Amino acid sequence: MHSLTRRTLTAAALALAAGAAFGSATVGQPAPAFTATDTSGKTVSLADFKGKHVVLEWVNPGCPYVVKHYGSGNMQGTQREAMGKGVVWLSVNSTATDASDYRKPADMAAWMQQQKATPTATLMDADGTVGRAFGARTTPHMYIIDPAGKLVYAGAIDSIPSPRPADIANATNHVKVALGELLAGKPVSTPVTRPYGCSVKYSSM
Repeated sequence: MHSLTRRTLTAAALALAAGAAFGSATVGQPAPAFTATDTSGKTVSLADFKGKHVVLEWVNPGCPYVVKHYGSGNMQGTQREAMGKGVVWLSVNSTATDASDYRKPADMAAWMQQQKATPTATLMDADGTVGRAFGARTTPHMYIIDPAGKLVYAGAIDSIPSPRPADIANATNHVKVALGELLAGKPVSTPVTRPYGCSVKYSSM
């Protein structure tokens, strides 16, 4: 196995193992309130979207698992489908400024544009405040908040935890399923799944 792949998979495994010790928001309870700045310098708060479904997506362009979902168009497709139904999509980058794969806001915005991604906003969370509030552990790590402000889904984007784009076609997209149920007035059948990906590169406390 290639050394980079080994390191990536090891980091992912450690991220999963760390879950038990990492605090997180609780599905079924109100989502943590937050305010952050987007890549254009605009202040964005969760409260701005009261009455709407909101998806939070943790992203880091330096992560092979993120590249899997963006390079294949899977993340953008999921995003477009959700937003086409009136869902708010917030991409969150909690990578610390001293991490090797940190991107400045303008660079992050340029990368999203290159990927043809069009989230409602891309939030910069270099101090990790938002990420720690939700307990985001991996990139990607997905959350869905309902119009009442309750957290109704937390976990992976899909059911096959691998860095291989070929696996996407055979995976269940948990975010699409959950949003479909919510928009049909049904409860989310699988509200919690295990996230997979690279560990979030948080700043030291």
